[in-house]
This record gives sequence, C-alpha cells and structure tokens, in this order.
Amino acid sequence: MEKLPKIGLPILIGIIILVIVVAKSAVTIDSGEAGVLFKTFGEGVVVDEPPMGEGFHIVAPWNKVYIYEVRQQELFEKMKVLSSNGLEIQIDASAWYEPVYNELGNLHQSIGQGYLQRVIQPAIRSAARSVIGRYTPDDLYSTKRDAIQVEIFQETKKILDKQYVQLNEVLVRDVTLPPTIKEAIERKLKQEQESLEYEFRLVTAEKEAEKQIIEAEGKAQANKILSASLTDKILQDKGIEATIKLSESPNSKVIVIGSGDSGMPIILGNQ
Repeated sequence: MEKLPKIGLPILIGIIILVIVVAKSAVTIDSGEAGVLFKTFGEGVVVDEPPMGEGFHIVAPWNKVYIYEVRQQELFEKMKVLSSNGLEIQIDASAWYEPVYNELGNLHQSIGQGYLQRVIQPAIRSAARSVIGRYTPDDLYSTKRDAIQVEIFQETKKILDKQYVQLNEVLVRDVTLPPTIKEAIERKLKQEQESLEYEFRLVTAEKEAEKQIIEAEGKAQANKILSASLTDKILQDKGIEATIKLSESPNSKVIVIGSGDSGMPIILGNQ
C-alpha cells in the first residue's frame, strides 16, 4: 500500500508533462487565418513553404506559430491634405487590403504583424497627399473625384506590391472643403448653370425666329408665283367654267351673258 503513492507520483508527473507538451505543440488556425512557422532551432521563419492553413496542427513545442488574418480587411482613414493652391482639405477614404497568402513568411520576416501601421497607412497617406496636391478644390468638389480615387489606388498599390500586401480597392468616401471655399464653389457652379440655361433659351429663340422667317419667305414666294400665273385670260376661262356648271344646276337662276365687268356673266337667282 505504501508503494502505490511512490509509483503513482512519477506517472502523475509524466501525465502533467505530456499535457503541457501537447498544449504547447497543438495549434488551431481558425477560418480566414493562416500561420507562419518559426523554427527556434532551425532557419527561423519558414519562407520557402506555404503557410499553415486552417485547422488543427501539431508542431514541436520549442517552435512558434504566428497567426495572420488572410481575409480582405478594411482600413478607414481621415486625412488632412493640401490642394494645388495650398488649401487644407479633409479626405475620408477606405482601403480594402489583404496579405499575399503565399508570401506570409516574407511579410512576417521583413515587416511583421504590425504591417498595417508600418506599411499600409503610410502608403495611402503618401499617395493621397501626392494626388490631391495636383488638383484644385473645384476639381475635388465636382467632376474629378472618380479620377482622384483611381490615382490614389494606383499610387498606393505601386508601393504595397513590393511589401507582400495586396490592395484591392481605395474608396474616397467624402471630401470636406473649408466652408468659405465650398460656398464660393457652389455660387460659381450656380452661375455657370444659369448661364448655360440662358444660352440655351437664346439658341432656342433664335432657331424659332429662323423657322418663322423661312416659313414667311416660303409663303411670300408661293403668293408671288400664284399672282404671276393668274392672268385676265385665265380668270375669264375659270369664270366661264363656273358659269357652265351653275347653268346645269337644277336651282332656279337667271344668267345674263356679258353684263359684268370684263364681259363676265352675272348670275341672278333666289338661292
């Protein structure tokens, strides 16, 4: 009976050590994550193999695994930048990014898990300052915002492509101008709109006037041609034709030949 505790103590110690070893060796990587293996007694960060994928893994207890989120993530930035004429402008922008999966080892070795603060934020801020500095507040307020968004994306991506980070999109959500500048731009745009509207009314009125002139000239020309074609002989012939038709009518009438001006018949009747 006295020997049982002496035998059971080493077993208990062994079980405890085994549990500790298994706990130190077991690594669970969740969905949307990947692991970078660090070999303490080897070459350090493993860069020539794919990262550890999702699921349960067993590693040597003296090695370490660094977990990275590999899903698309969003960075929201409020930046104060200067326009081409030196005015301070606030830009609200979002960047969609993710680490390059097969380059996680290089990312961890060269930059580390703080790559958002070390690389992405400085890159997008630098690109925004560079791009906005080429435009005036008028451009930012009106038609050039989409072009500015594309340029910020392109310049940021150019930087991040060398840092094992994939940039998917940059969205300029809002541009805030100084109140006085915003009001001046709005007044200018309103005046331009009113000017365009006035020019449109002038062009419309001018076209209507031209239409009326053309119609009047056409009518005048038609009347001139008609007047030139109506000679006395033609009028007499038309009168004779009308007289013949009236004489054939059953209505009672009296026709006096040669009693009117120019010898035209005079028609008398009760209808």
